[in-house]
Amino acid sequence: MLITSLLIITGIYFLANLSLVIIWLRNPIQSSLIVSPRLLGEVPKGLTVIIPVRNEAENILHLLLDLEKQTYSRHNYEVIVADDDSTDDTLKIVQEFQKNTNINLIINQLPPKTNNTSPKKRAIDSSINLASGQLIITTDGDCRVGEKWLESIANFQTKTGAYLVSCTVTFFEAQRHKDSKAQKSTILFPNIDLFFTNIQIIEFASLIGSGACAMFVQKPNMCNGANLTYLKSVFYEVNGFAGNEDLASGDDEFLMHKIAAKYPDKVRFLKSQDTIVETNAHTNWRSFYNQRKRWASKWQHYNNWQTTALAVFVFIANLVIPLSFGFWLFDFISAKSLVLVLSLKFLAEFIFLSLVISFLRKKSLIWLIPFVQIIYPLYVVFFGLVAQKQGEYVWKGRKLK
Repeated sequence: MLITSLLIITGIYFLANLSLVIIWLRNPIQSSLIVSPRLLGEVPKGLTVIIPVRNEAENILHLLLDLEKQTYSRHNYEVIVADDDSTDDTLKIVQEFQKNTNINLIINQLPPKTNNTSPKKRAIDSSINLASGQLIITTDGDCRVGEKWLESIANFQTKTGAYLVSCTVTFFEAQRHKDSKAQKSTILFPNIDLFFTNIQIIEFASLIGSGACAMFVQKPNMCNGANLTYLKSVFYEVNGFAGNEDLASGDDEFLMHKIAAKYPDKVRFLKSQDTIVETNAHTNWRSFYNQRKRWASKWQHYNNWQTTALAVFVFIANLVIPLSFGFWLFDFISAKSLVLVLSLKFLAEFIFLSLVISFLRKKSLIWLIPFVQIIYPLYVVFFGLVAQKQGEYVWKGRKLK
């Protein structure tokens, strides 16, 4: 009975991942998106890129320079940097850039707020009120974008008529030192920071890939505000962030769920390497913990029972792995049964992750997938349990709930 239950759960998980593989392969990569002359008149009147920032002095200039190099006509987009009471030189850097740039850059300097339960939503909401563009595109101050980012998103939205477009977010791949002495040292004593960064890429790729597939079949369950596009009119039509203003997280997913509930066929994923946004991975356990705790805390607030059920099933499927090892150690199941459970859990999952990692142009990391698969169940179970405890966590130098 015990092994039968374990095999049923992992068997369903295997079929789910096999379905993801099929869905991913049936949706080809969009490259060199071109809008036909017939559709040119249907392009939304202007794009507004909104960048909520707090203490991004080390990063914001790189993103602004990327936006200055866009292939999309600079007359058709504006950039709003919403500075949320930064205590470093973020605002000063943006102001200096504004004096010399040829793009339309607006600074939205937010007043200090004592109640910081949802600072990012406040920054985005107030910036949308200032936006002249009909198409809102959000990203973060520590991100980097390619030169075809805006052009590809605008063309895809025009061709599909999507009300919300989700695109890929990933982390910069950690690089080994180039000198031979450092290489030898890294081989003998692995660089923990490099290793931590690269396993985050794989872990995050699983979220991006599964979220994309859900959108491909019109069952959206997750997206990322660091690379999200939606119509300004639809934002107001669904009352924006109303209903979850007191939650620090969810400026992306809760809005997506509201739009999908009303327009299920208008939420799309753009599978294009031209629209991949890259950002820095966490360099320490504390920042990683705070972000993942913030993300994990969202699932219990979903109004969509299917999304909640999926989150619960993923938790259970991953809980099966440490339980199976425990059952094997205490002779409740045989080694053969343990291998079968692990095979069902990992095989299709490995194929799917390999496809997503290849799409991200990070094939060199595929060898790390088995290691991540071993530790990932522990990670899911840990944060699934931590998220049940309401409490504060630190984000951008603030304590949030």
